[in-house]
Amino acid sequence: MNQGRLKSGPADFVLSGWLPTALLLIVTLVVGPALGGLSRPLFVVGCAAAGWLAWQRSTAAHIQSAILLFAFAPFVRRVVDVSVGYDAASIMLIGPLLFILTPLPSLWTLLSSREQLRDPWLIAPAIVLACIAYGAMLSVFQNDWMSAATGALKWAAPVLYGIALQQRAKSDGELVNAMARIFLVVLPLTGLYGIWQYVDPPSWDRFWMNYASILSAGYPLPYMVRVFSTMNGPATYATFTATGLLLLGFLRPGWQSLIALAPAALGLLLSLYRTGWIALALAVVFCMVFQSTRRRALATGLGIVGAAMAAVLFTPFGDVITERLQSLGSGSEDGSGNERLEEFVTLWNTPDSMVVGSGFSFTDIGVAGTMPVDGQIIASWLTLGIPVGLLCLAAYIWVGVWSTSAAWRMRTKEGVVLGALSLGGILIHLPLTSISSGEISALFWMIFAMACPRDQTVRPAEDAVMPLEQARTGRV
Repeated sequence: MNQGRLKSGPADFVLSGWLPTALLLIVTLVVGPALGGLSRPLFVVGCAAAGWLAWQRSTAAHIQSAILLFAFAPFVRRVVDVSVGYDAASIMLIGPLLFILTPLPSLWTLLSSREQLRDPWLIAPAIVLACIAYGAMLSVFQNDWMSAATGALKWAAPVLYGIALQQRAKSDGELVNAMARIFLVVLPLTGLYGIWQYVDPPSWDRFWMNYASILSAGYPLPYMVRVFSTMNGPATYATFTATGLLLLGFLRPGWQSLIALAPAALGLLLSLYRTGWIALALAVVFCMVFQSTRRRALATGLGIVGAAMAAVLFTPFGDVITERLQSLGSGSEDGSGNERLEEFVTLWNTPDSMVVGSGFSFTDIGVAGTMPVDGQIIASWLTLGIPVGLLCLAAYIWVGVWSTSAAWRMRTKEGVVLGALSLGGILIHLPLTSISSGEISALFWMIFAMACPRDQTVRPAEDAVMPLEQARTGRV
């Protein structure tokens, strides 16, 4: 299959990898406040152009650029907002979604090939897309065209991106190693910024927290922020950081990784996002089961415990981290857990128990009395209703189980790490975090594409018989 690589030449360095995307972020950060409101649509157009260029370059470059955009676009947006004025529509955040839609034309090849359409790993994504279409229609029937468009974009773009990546992915681990390499750049930057944000939140972060309807980021005061770093919330930042820590811990061992891991681990703790902590711990335990990753899992596990103890004992943040760690065993006294249970009760007690669903027409959660949406179960129930929501959930679990099985199918450390990330996704993130939209969804579908590559569906019967035939005849 054509990987869409450009020919090498004098400008190869300028055009290669994620550099154009990094330049877009830097230029917008510097020039955006001076351009005023015009910087927002220009940034969105720039994201689309950078996405096209990265996809033409290589699949690995596109993944790395996507991670960069999701990690830093919210930060650039906040810097522009504090100078230009708060943008309730979050126009600049459309940019990363358009970026991951740039591979969409390549899907026409998939639709025109019967052989590729028989790929069994495309069934679950197709079900999810059908459920998204249903949710959009519910919003259209309520004459809420804007919510239908934005909701469908946030939910469908990651799924389509996952399908496009899956058609190019191979089981050689190239893409997951490319993701590890970009996290080697991202994690120390976001970790150091997160520590600064906790100690003394910058003016653009305080401005955004005062206007945005986000109730989980704490207060815009020193030592009272739940760290979200350069991203759009504590949950997103913690999920990306936990993923990066696992990838670096297993795929990029060395002193360079230690430099990246230290501030990132402290930033993860200061996010106070227990779901990310538990998912990371579960992934490390999962890796201990397999011989190819057991030794590294023990070292990584000891490193995580050591980092947590050092943060508690030797930093001024020890008390808040200790209090949050203790809440893991608080049971009935856990206010956050009780709120999640109350969400199920509230939905069940509605007049129609949300059988049909409300579509993407959500009320602003910053309005007093509005029910929050925590976890994919609640998100599917509220958006799609009980029957279609259960179908969508089943498809997500299906994808998660397939991806987890990479640990046995690939029999490499890359496969084990992908399986560990997927297991954390379906056991921890799915009930506690919405994984169907935005950055977290894009990360979920990236992992699916790498864990279920196209080359593992080509003549599966022959692939299973070939090793036995080679062993019997001695021919390769």
